[in-house]
Amino acid sequence: MLIDTGWGGFNKRDADRIVATAKSAGVKKIDYLLITHYHADHVGGVPQLAEKMPIVNFVDHGPSVESSKQAQVLFNAYSAFRDKGNHIEVKPGDTIPIKGIEVKVLSAAGKVIDRPLPGAGQPNPECAGFQEKAVDPTENAQSVGVLITYGKFRMLDLGDLTWNKEKDLVCPVNKIGTVDLFVVSHHGINQSNSPQLVHAIHPKVALMNNGARKGGSPETWDTLHGTPGLEDIWQLHFAVAGGKDHNTADPFIANLDEICEGKGIRVEVMKDGEFRLVNSRNKYEKGYR
Repeated sequence: MLIDTGWGGFNKRDADRIVATAKSAGVKKIDYLLITHYHADHVGGVPQLAEKMPIVNFVDHGPSVESSKQAQVLFNAYSAFRDKGNHIEVKPGDTIPIKGIEVKVLSAAGKVIDRPLPGAGQPNPECAGFQEKAVDPTENAQSVGVLITYGKFRMLDLGDLTWNKEKDLVCPVNKIGTVDLFVVSHHGINQSNSPQLVHAIHPKVALMNNGARKGGSPETWDTLHGTPGLEDIWQLHFAVAGGKDHNTADPFIANLDEICEGKGIRVEVMKDGEFRLVNSRNKYEKGYR
């Protein structure tokens, strides 16, 4: 399974990076391509990737909610390739049928699961202090969010799901439960990652897919840093706006320079819940239970 494809253009940069990563893992085709939502940095690379690797199943939330010409061009380019494969439109509560792991859909098309997952459902005392933000009419609020479980390991990836929709997952009760690894939502932008969500899921490790000047908001960093039980924050890039006070330590950052070298962070997971993160820039690695 691949979640999102990155940008198109840039001389096929993102498609080439995905193919190289797949090759290093012995992966020759994408069985399930999960598109969280239809923004250019998530779905734009589909045509270029489809030219390089077979894609069998296309998983998404259904029609786009954005009607601008640019949005329609982007969606039509994606759907032209989707129509050549098998299309799976998911809704909250669905399970994507991938052998060996459980991929549970928690959010899709602006809706979330209507009841807590097994073992979840605890009242969230922080909900009393929740302050709603302006309604988000964009594709971000439509994001397909998933909980991936492998043995005892649990990883949460909500795409670019925004603030008010997060609330529906954890207030008045926490429908998700706790997780080991949290892929920080929306590149670490402060339109997402409310304390009500992050504190409720109680992650051991946070992995932020930010850019040097995209995401990595100081407010989000503060929320993560102040989460009880969080051991480490890993970042794809040093966030320029955050400065030294709102970035993690250098060994945990894949790309320190604003001119990105495309270094990545690998996560290795064992069925007993042990997992390890590895920084490809400096080979720094750390294990967790």
